[in-house]
Amino acid sequence: MSTEELFQQLKHPNPHLRDQAMWALAENPDETTIPRLMSILDEEDTTYRRAAVKALGAIGPDAITPLVAALLNSDNVTVRGSAAKALAQVAINHPEEPFPDEGIQGLKTALQDSNPVVHIAAVMALGEIGTPAVDVLIQALQTTDNPALGISLVNAIASIGDSRGVEVLQSLIADESTDSYVRESAISALSRLEMTVKFQRGER
Repeated sequence: MSTEELFQQLKHPNPHLRDQAMWALAENPDETTIPRLMSILDEEDTTYRRAAVKALGAIGPDAITPLVAALLNSDNVTVRGSAAKALAQVAINHPEEPFPDEGIQGLKTALQDSNPVVHIAAVMALGEIGTPAVDVLIQALQTTDNPALGISLVNAIASIGDSRGVEVLQSLIADESTDSYVRESAISALSRLEMTVKFQRGER
């Protein structure tokens, strides 16, 4: 199939055919593939936009530089949110490759985005990146005064299952000034995280 046909297939109602097109584009990208996928990130058509996000994620580390540029510089909130989601897809699709620091730093900056769609998507992406992003998530949790952001940071830290997260959640719970919703999230996240850490150590 031609590249043109593959792009058309990204709009297909059948998810199996969309996935097929996505992997075909990702496996044989030319110099136009990434810029063209990037240009779809503000599409009204949600299916097409999500397919482009997934295709950029399938392409992997080569897509990081343009994704970070869009995440930090686009005026369009849909583009910024989609870029964060595509960075998460890179981490999901390429777990064996170290996630480029440029991507982690871009997501760290995006945690300050005024739009919740963007900063929550950035938290989720950092959660998918996992251990290399733990310090960024911890620092953000210790400095944010936004309870909704705090709750998603707590859950991202807990999902990574890193022992550094245990200490941070314990001190957050012990701190009298912690927002009550954030504290409740931290208490339930901590019990999940402690089970994960025990399980990893082989304790029962």
